[in-house]
Amino acid sequence: EGDRLTPEEGVQLFEAPLPILSQLADHRRKQIHKNEIVTFVIDYNLMYTNSCYVACKFCAFYRLPNDAEVYLVPNEEIIKRIQKLVDVGGTTLLIQGGVNPDLDLAYYTKLFNDIKQTYPHLYIHSLSATEIDHVARKDKMSVKEVLQALNQAGLDSLPGAAELLVDRVRQEISPLKMNKARWLEIMEAAHAIGMESTATMTFGFGESFAERIEHLMTIRDLQDKTGKVRAFIPWTFTPQHTELAHIPPAGGYDYLRTLAISRLMLDNVKHLHAGWVTEGHKLAQIGLSYGANDLGGTLLEEEVVSATGVHYATTPKDLIQLARNAGKIPAQRNSQY
Repeated sequence: EGDRLTPEEGVQLFEAPLPILSQLADHRRKQIHKNEIVTFVIDYNLMYTNSCYVACKFCAFYRLPNDAEVYLVPNEEIIKRIQKLVDVGGTTLLIQGGVNPDLDLAYYTKLFNDIKQTYPHLYIHSLSATEIDHVARKDKMSVKEVLQALNQAGLDSLPGAAELLVDRVRQEISPLKMNKARWLEIMEAAHAIGMESTATMTFGFGESFAERIEHLMTIRDLQDKTGKVRAFIPWTFTPQHTELAHIPPAGGYDYLRTLAISRLMLDNVKHLHAGWVTEGHKLAQIGLSYGANDLGGTLLEEEVVSATGVHYATTPKDLIQLARNAGKIPAQRNSQY
């Protein structure tokens, strides 16, 4: 009937047969996207540091600040590496890493200024809310002041790395990381100064279906308030080589079910990604029948998921073929679709 689903109805959907969820989610996608176009972006996931004091239990990438394997890529080297993105016609730069205790606002503003001076047309979609939180605390500034300075230096939008926006789960898997309220404060501050963001959900930590719906409702409420959430990207937790390696992987059935429910619950978020990075190419392709309209980015040099031992790589040609073989029309986009 087109009515907005309640949280209780969202939980009920987890009991629905998978083919029914596919049918419902695809119907909703067609209401939003009138054609069969599936988009992707050529981007670069550049990891600038692995030094991190937050020490999330779900991460296999970070090293503690005094570890012998800690690195910080110099700005000159970062500029050099970005040329690879430009050479293949890329448009979006994603800079992410650990929460390095030595880095402050001056470091990031210089980094973004240096990048924009060399590559003025490159779109910088970088820094998680956790990194913004760290800078604000280190420099004793408000979140708004930090975001304004970063935006002026060249930061265009924020990736919505959120894991699960449920404080019970966050306390278990990342006790040193900010709570849900602080994440929302940072996202709302970014949206208030005109910056857009994406939003993500990592699931499969042993949370309940009601807690997944709580996360989706948090994103839906944020979007109702600001209208600046550009896309939603759900993916499964990869437990290998992490402190949570004892947790069984969520699996493809659970991924497709949660992807479809995300489309149905998030009636105000236009773009939904099918993720090949954690799920692989074939499952991402199937996800195009479960409400997704985007295959994400090519992610040159992805390192965080790779650290768990799960390593999928792709090219624009691969994504074009995936979309075509699913009966879709592939299209390269930029960060703003």
